[in-house]
Amino acid sequence: MTNLLIRASAAHDLPAITAIYQHAVLHGTGTFELEAPDEAEMAKRREAVLGNGLPWLVAERDGQVLGYAYANFFRPRRAYRFCLEDSIYLHEQARGQGVGKLLLVELMAQCEARGARQMLAVIGDSANAGSIGVHRSCGFEHTGVFKASGWKFGRWLDVVLMQRALGGGDATPPTDSDD
Repeated sequence: MTNLLIRASAAHDLPAITAIYQHAVLHGTGTFELEAPDEAEMAKRREAVLGNGLPWLVAERDGQVLGYAYANFFRPRRAYRFCLEDSIYLHEQARGQGVGKLLLVELMAQCEARGARQMLAVIGDSANAGSIGVHRSCGFEHTGVFKASGWKFGRWLDVVLMQRALGGGDATPPTDSDD
């Protein structure tokens, strides 16, 4: 991983982020989105994540964005404020090189520093061995499968659910427990 930099994303990364995600939408089953969003839509999505005070990271080598990762609230209701879902997408030439794991490790650290207690992975396609393996290597445990919950590329796809505690997990109340 020589010269690999994991950093906060910036507006100038949006063309690369958009291209990576468009490829995932059009050719992969990790996302169940069927129409690739344009750069303006990806900018809105990034701003929404950052507006929630959550990280959106990129992995860069020699000025080229190789992938990105972000976390967002699992659900919008306030009770879920300590439970985040991660998303990781890589340029096809960066897969299998450990980039995804480095992004996930940094993402978890930043989310934990923000007070998150649980991170969920909602992985499209039970055959997505790369994503499942990266999450398992970072301590995520398999928690379930939604069978045949998506239809893409002429076939039914499962959703794999994985989960990992962050910080104190459920052992102690969160700092902001004003419910």
